[in-house]
Amino acid sequence: MDLALLRTFVTVHRAGSFTRAAALLGLSQPAVTSQIRTLERQLGRPLFLRQARGVTPTTIGDELAHKAAPHLDALVEIAETGLDDESSLRTLHLAGPPEFTAERALPALTELTGEDGQGFALRASFGNAEETLEGLAAGHHDLAISTARPRGALLTATPLCDEVHVLVASPRRAEQIGSGLLRRKGAHALEDVPVVEVHESLPFVSRYWASVFDSRPAAPGTVIVPDLRAVLACAAAGAGLAVLPTYLCAEALERGDVVALHHPAVPPLRTYFLVVRTGTLAMPHVARAHDWLLRAAEDWG
Repeated sequence: MDLALLRTFVTVHRAGSFTRAAALLGLSQPAVTSQIRTLERQLGRPLFLRQARGVTPTTIGDELAHKAAPHLDALVEIAETGLDDESSLRTLHLAGPPEFTAERALPALTELTGEDGQGFALRASFGNAEETLEGLAAGHHDLAISTARPRGALLTATPLCDEVHVLVASPRRAEQIGSGLLRRKGAHALEDVPVVEVHESLPFVSRYWASVFDSRPAAPGTVIVPDLRAVLACAAAGAGLAVLPTYLCAEALERGDVVALHHPAVPPLRTYFLVVRTGTLAMPHVARAHDWLLRAAEDWG
């Protein structure tokens, strides 16, 4: 069986679309379609069901992917690391959300870099959950940190840790709002307070409002900046209220740069997952980084 056909097949299976697979492979969509049809003729069975949006693998397609993908990944690993230089470090490609990856994962993993015989070189990239998981499935990353649990069997997810969200504002803003008013009126006391967020859809504030107040935020975003660390800085400067993970704002709370506006009995949580392509934990550097992060997360609570 032609390895090029298998590579195209696995890419389509992971991407869920001929169009996305073509972009990842640097091929035209007709070329990808032709290769899949050739493979289906060789096997005598359909591998995908064409749908309005993308494709869905058949049972045979899933079985072939589960058998072939780990071996193709291993061949890519051999091609990338080479066979001649035993002293060269393997490279771990990590992807995840910028704030958590920078503040938590990278400081932990840097302890594993170096030339100790078991270390590895480290390359990191940032992105949202969708981008990160697509890149992992396509083979651009070895290990991903995601707030979404992937579907399907080609990606394997392990819960890493939970983060607690807290509603914060600068001391001046908090004084303007008044803790007593917030206790009496709940979300209604915050209707006119500006919001600092990472996106126009207000993902953190909306999740907090739904979980704690059983409502939607009324105020639109006043400052939108795609990094939670910048959100914290703007909230501390008085731009408005923000919902942040406690690991990111704990020191600012301790210094008094921001204050917690609300203390719900059950604060909102978000779970992070460590995600790999199924079968790649057989690679020592991926397995070591995976286990190291799981152990490090025990101290992040």
